[in-house]
Amino acid sequence: MAAVCFWRARSCPWFLLLGPALCYLRLWYEMLDDRVAATSGKVNCRREILDDLPGRISDILIFAGVAHSGLNAIASGYWAAMLALLTAYVGLFGQAVGGRRESGGLMARPWQMVSLHAGAWLTLAMIWWNHGDVHWGRLTVLDWTCLVIVAGCVQTIRVRLERILDALRNKNAGSRPG
Repeated sequence: MAAVCFWRARSCPWFLLLGPALCYLRLWYEMLDDRVAATSGKVNCRREILDDLPGRISDILIFAGVAHSGLNAIASGYWAAMLALLTAYVGLFGQAVGGRRESGGLMARPWQMVSLHAGAWLTLAMIWWNHGDVHWGRLTVLDWTCLVIVAGCVQTIRVRLERILDALRNKNAGSRPG
């Protein structure tokens, strides 16, 4: 639903209010689902897959909706989608190699949504008070938003990979015969 709101926002700017709210609702449901699973002891590998995959699909759809909103360049929305997806999967690498799942960095999923929220509301304000011109310099506000998300995801990927590699080095150093 959030993806549709972003996709249709050019023809109905009010959707720029609703889209971010739906993103937060999704995050809240994910957090609630994780808490219930942890409390009930139902965390297992199968559940990890079934829990994570819809979140990744949702990320792609939301940023694809932004890409096709007509309020920014299509490429900026898809770059944000690709880097958001890569950020999530790099976080899983630690778990995949026998460590823990990494969630550090500036642009974890909640901050991606906060950034998108800020960009959407600023775009709406510019539509209302700037005679529909959503440009800030040569780019639109949502282009800038996607660029901030991309840059933050690159930083987040770097931080997560460094932590995973450090954990692997420590694990390998601890398992060597002394």
